[in-house]
Amino acid sequence: MAREFIVEADGGSRGNPGPAGYGAVVIDAVTGETLTEAAEYLGVVTNNVAEYRGLLAGLRAAHDLDPSATVHVRMDSKLVIEQMSGRWKIKHPDMKPLAAEAARVLPAAQVTYEWIPREQNKHADRLANEAMDAGTGVPRKGRGAETFAAPPRGRDQPPRTGTVTTADAPRVDSRAARNVATGPAAKPTVGWASSPDMGAPATFVLLRHGETPLTPQKRFSGSGGTDPELSPVGLEQAQRAADALARRGTIETILASPLTRTRQTAAAVAERLGLDVTIEEGIKETDFGAWEGLTFGEVRERYPDDLTTWLADPSAHPTGGGESFAETAARIAATRDKLIAAYAGRTVLLVTHVTPIKTFVQLALGAPLQSLFRMELSAASLSAVAYYADGNASVRLFNETSHLRP
Repeated sequence: MAREFIVEADGGSRGNPGPAGYGAVVIDAVTGETLTEAAEYLGVVTNNVAEYRGLLAGLRAAHDLDPSATVHVRMDSKLVIEQMSGRWKIKHPDMKPLAAEAARVLPAAQVTYEWIPREQNKHADRLANEAMDAGTGVPRKGRGAETFAAPPRGRDQPPRTGTVTTADAPRVDSRAARNVATGPAAKPTVGWASSPDMGAPATFVLLRHGETPLTPQKRFSGSGGTDPELSPVGLEQAQRAADALARRGTIETILASPLTRTRQTAAAVAERLGLDVTIEEGIKETDFGAWEGLTFGEVRERYPDDLTTWLADPSAHPTGGGESFAETAARIAATRDKLIAAYAGRTVLLVTHVTPIKTFVQLALGAPLQSLFRMELSAASLSAVAYYADGNASVRLFNETSHLRP
């Protein structure tokens, strides 16, 4: 009777790409006994490469123990599990040779794959982090803590490319009313010393949509206007952003504002990454009321008193009953809390607009709402904020546009 092994494997990269390592363990499926362990520091590679290297090490160790054994692979990388199971396409050039090599270690009929939650993969995770610690000589602050791109953690559903659905994330009690200016309601401990390993944060990569015909004219374009489409320039910017995000290789989920320009931008990224787009109403742009479609100068000419009040008071509304910045901040804070609860430890792309992105940053910094007027945000730019288990938020990136240059 053939022996049965369980292989648990993991990999991580502190920087993605950054100092990386993997860990793997082979377990006797009948007795639960650990038969062998493997771990290695890999130098500077991406998180996905490290995960595949962990899989390879585990399969090879199982093969060395008994090449006729049946092997059940358990990993918390949805990407690796779904690709090796044949349900997801392998598009990234760095992944294809690793997947092919893994498939050759044992006959396909002898190997099965299962995604497990991160907390069930602690043995391999520990080995991977010990390998990274040994290779870098730096005490760990938590996986993914060195860059905006936190290591991918399992998606609950495989993607259906091109499908757009309505957000169905778990709801949590809104804390926005008492937290508009300062961020998460749980009182954070400032600094890292009291929490040396908080695990991977919930990381929101914030992509502003590409240009519309209104963008270069600097016209107010919110959620109450004509809902313009991307211009040809904006479509090209969306493709460039998609390429940049594909190179980073860490996005697990894509959420988009319901407006046309964000859905078009998100669709370009989704096609490039092989993911779905989920619509999230909470990240739509502010409604600018009667100012929609007007330039700043035109608003000053037509509604001088209303504009002066709006610039001085975040609770003031644009002419015609639009949304105040204070109301937008309350909406973004509530959405942030919901998404942190739904995507803890994962990296999520939010394709959204100027005011929501500035507000995410303002909340993370604990800055006053007037700081929104001190931020410049370009079309198709990338920003990022990470949220840790202790309530701290870390702004990782703001208004990155290098991917837009030829």
